[in-house]
Amino acid sequence: MKKVVFYEKPGAVRDLAQKAALAAADYALDVRDLTAEHWTAAGLRAFFGERPIWEWFDPSAPRAALDAGDPTRMNAQEALVALSVHPELINSPLVRYNGRCAAGLETEELLEFLELDARGHKPVSVRQLPHTWGDSWTGE
Repeated sequence: MKKVVFYEKPGAVRDLAQKAALAAADYALDVRDLTAEHWTAAGLRAFFGERPIWEWFDPSAPRAALDAGDPTRMNAQEALVALSVHPELINSPLVRYNGRCAAGLETEELLEFLELDARGHKPVSVRQLPHTWGDSWTGE
């Protein structure tokens, strides 16, 4: 069976749907609480690939937790420090499969990432995904 390490935010609706989709696709899940992990900047970096920094952040996360500033204006190190201190800001889920990592993928993108990875193609996590801080961040 194909094993996926799945870091979730407990109770997050998207994460629940993705776990169900992965189980239905015959993936064995090692589910972990993303907010309970002790993240380091270096440990988080692998999950984000070449995605824009603002996509590393959960657009529905509480703005109050983001005392570091506007994600659209952060450099990589600033963003990684903010995310390691406030993991509730991470665009979940984080997944690790077969030595590769991804973050914040929608269900179809996640399944594509796992299938492409199985065939040795470039992972989806390095594509620019269609959502959202850049459009929604107001700097509140």
